[in-house]
Amino acid sequence: MARIVRVSAERAPPRERRNAMRIGIIGAGKIGTALAKQFTRVGYDVAVSNSRGPETLAGLVEELGDRARAMTAEEAAEYGEVVVISIPYGRYREVPAAPLRDKVVIDTCNYYPERDGHDPELDNDDTTSSEKIRAHTGANLVKAFNAIYWENLRDRNRPKGAPDRLAIPLSGSDEDARAVVAALIRDIGFDPVEAGNLGQGGRKHQPGTEVYGAEIPAERMSEIFRTS
Repeated sequence: MARIVRVSAERAPPRERRNAMRIGIIGAGKIGTALAKQFTRVGYDVAVSNSRGPETLAGLVEELGDRARAMTAEEAAEYGEVVVISIPYGRYREVPAAPLRDKVVIDTCNYYPERDGHDPELDNDDTTSSEKIRAHTGANLVKAFNAIYWENLRDRNRPKGAPDRLAIPLSGSDEDARAVVAALIRDIGFDPVEAGNLGQGGRKHQPGTEVYGAEIPAERMSEIFRTS
């Protein structure tokens, strides 16, 4: 069972935002940075980390404001009630596993063999990258934010009901964990669309699928998933 904190920063009154969940981000690349900006914008407390050390993130933390702090990857993993893993898939074994066990963890990673090196299990479609990361961490893993271009994640948030509000697919095998991540997606201005469990569902929004990188609304994405 996932550790759940049901707080919607977008809908909470300002003084209640102090009780919003803490989010740790492992990996301060383009997706990790875009998420840090979105989460702090709506009132979440965020810890960002990278492989080079907290001191290299001083500029980003200054830009993000007083909701943000820089930490080591292990510290960010311990700090976050929800933790985002946003690193190249080929380095997932470097992620500190012990602090993530049983936590809600968001996996934004994609497998690119030309960058990550060939993984025979993934090349043969015996499993998925997210299932391997779940096995490493023991987390309640949800795959999300892997199929949206980072520029859209940074810039294309829209109010609920806006005709150009984009859909973001997610998949996971823990219902409560999926609910937490879906709420975060809504809070930052996008519509979550569930693809299914971590294995078969995750395959529906990995690189090469119809929804990967697609700029489409939730209704259209749901239709694609129903027929795929």
